[in-house]
Amino acid sequence: MRRAALVVLTATICSTAGQALSADVSFVMRNEHPNAVEVELYSQDRKHVWPGGNQVYYLDDGESKQIHLSCQQGENICYGAWVSGDKQTYWGTGPNNKEACEDCCYVCSGGETEEINLVE
Repeated sequence: MRRAALVVLTATICSTAGQALSADVSFVMRNEHPNAVEVELYSQDRKHVWPGGNQVYYLDDGESKQIHLSCQQGENICYGAWVSGDKQTYWGTGPNNKEACEDCCYVCSGGETEEINLVE
């Protein structure tokens, strides 16, 4: 009986050891540009995009939004935002995570970001 319990415990530990711990983070974004903007969030540690599925988060001019993500603990996530219909005007990593940025990435560790203001 003790040996069977040890085998089950060992199997459980081994099966969860390979899984990444999950966490949640909220990106707090405010659009202070006179036009609507589109936003995507990009993992820098794996091939994952939020919201995914060829969708974007949409913020009207003057709108604030909290974007809640389930992510892997310690994962580095960057935002890319651009004027709707004008991918040449962007913030962060821009459309498709193609640009370098400073101060546009956050570590998934729970909680929320400070308010990210998208301004002209």
